[in-house]
Amino acid sequence: MQRFLIPLFVLVVAFMVFTIVDIILIERTRVRALPKPLWALVALIPIVGGVLWLAVGRVRSGDAAGSVRRGPVAPDDDPEFLGRLGREKAMEDRIEQLEQELRDLDDDPPKP
Repeated sequence: MQRFLIPLFVLVVAFMVFTIVDIILIERTRVRALPKPLWALVALIPIVGGVLWLAVGRVRSGDAAGSVRRGPVAPDDDPEFLGRLGREKAMEDRIEQLEQELRDLDDDPPKP
């Protein structure tokens, strides 16, 4: 029985050390629920603290909630692009209206 306790103890301590190092090295923006120092105290609870940290405390790199969107964005998903299209369309309409007014003025016969 003692053969199993020593490796189990080593695994628990290694998991606690891994968890605390992870808490120390992670960016503050990827920490949820509690501040980093409190998570370090929670991580000192054998097994449960580390599992809580991994399940609740850290934002995984692939999660949308904590990750910054990187890479290209489709035009129909980009509000800046859509707004620019609207402004350009309004400008084109205004130019067309002014050109039509100029044509109308040119078509009028001169008054004596």
